[in-house]
Amino acid sequence: MNTFNQFFFGIYPYICLAVFFLGSLVRFDREQYSWKSDSSQLLFHGQLRLGSILMHVGILAVFFGHLFGLLTPLWFWDAIGVSHGAKQVFAMVMGGVFGVMALVGLILLILRRFKIDRINANSSWQDKLVLVWLLITLVLGLCTIFVSMGHLDGHEMVKLMHWAQHIVTFRGDAAAYLADVNFLFKLHIFMGMTFFFIFPFTRMVHVWSGFASVAYIGRAWQLVRRR
Repeated sequence: MNTFNQFFFGIYPYICLAVFFLGSLVRFDREQYSWKSDSSQLLFHGQLRLGSILMHVGILAVFFGHLFGLLTPLWFWDAIGVSHGAKQVFAMVMGGVFGVMALVGLILLILRRFKIDRINANSSWQDKLVLVWLLITLVLGLCTIFVSMGHLDGHEMVKLMHWAQHIVTFRGDAAAYLADVNFLFKLHIFMGMTFFFIFPFTRMVHVWSGFASVAYIGRAWQLVRRR
């Protein structure tokens, strides 16, 4: 069991991150014509706006919540007087709210993708895989809230924070922090890491363009002159 734990939570994260970054770079360099979101709005407009807004807002909030919640050093929370238990409760409430929002949007998009014949016929297996993978990952994440309700002292959350921070700082003992955490947390983390692994091979690469569009805020004015 220790070998599996060391591989999946000590080595596998780096495999996923390497494929995520290098795969995205190769995809952009070699297949720029495939670098797009492949919107299905022209095929069927119904449920797209509501589902897309709920899913995107919820997923982005959950993602950045995980990012800052896991990677912010513990000394920072101690310095501002936030206890581990209080931080865990806040994470549970906000994760629950935005997680349910993302879940509702995701279900609408999945029904639309699978039930509308025109969209289903024009969807690749990668499109369907991404939606189903996100759904399973999201449901597992929401299920961990019920597990966390059984221990509101924040002890389990601290282990997850130590694991994430040891991974990003390339310390080899990261997997040890997840050795005895609840299996639902491990499964949720595995699904989340694997999503980064499949990311470069799907339409999800358009997310990079979404972040890059922030550069337009500081872009110089475009001058248009009459001939």
